Amino acid sequence: MRTLTRLSALTALLALAAPAPAGKFNRTLSVGDPAPAWEGLEGTDGKTHALADLKDKDVVVIVFTCNSCPIAEGYEDRIVAFAKTHAGPDAKVGLVAVNVNTARDDALPAMKQRAAKKKFPFPYLYDPTQEIARKYGAKFTPEFFVIDKDRKVVYMGAMDDKAPPGEVKAKHLEVAVAAALEGKPAGTAETSAAAGCGIKFNKKKDD
Repeated sequence: MRTLTRLSALTALLALAAPAPAGKFNRTLSVGDPAPAWEGLEGTDGKTHALADLKDKDVVVIVFTCNSCPIAEGYEDRIVAFAKTHAGPDAKVGLVAVNVNTARDDALPAMKQRAAKKKFPFPYLYDPTQEIARKYGAKFTPEFFVIDKDRKVVYMGAMDDKAPPGEVKAKHLEVAVAAALEGKPAGTAETSAAAGCGIKFNKKKDD
């Protein structure tokens, strides 16, 4: 009996000590976790940006993308269209694109050229430290995160169910944003990322 009691106590202690489970596809964040903040990230507009700048937005969409991935490039028109429809200056939704790749084609000068060419109606930010992508557990480009008014993660994964130029049938991002605006959970809260390119993480000493 004493052995069973000890085992029960040990199990309880291990459960308390165990880390919170991450998502099905994301090994860092779970839906419902606080969204990692960022600050001081330089944008293609020559300004520095922080999550706090979007305090007036009830919902924020973060998309990790880059210049060099053809799938990410193929999604750009969809992202621009989404931003124009749902994330205008007076909308309750904000959208921010973040690039963490550090190769020449993905560095800030190239980002500025891409943003100007495509006339991005949203901030396109550069994080050469790559820390914000690591904190979000982002692995691919493009990969989307939706955070609600309480700055909790309510959706993460793909924008939709098809990579360009396939026909879109399930608009995961739009559905998640609409639910978040109503204070409701997304019907599908997590999907695998689009079949894009892996983020090119630089080696760290502890990797």
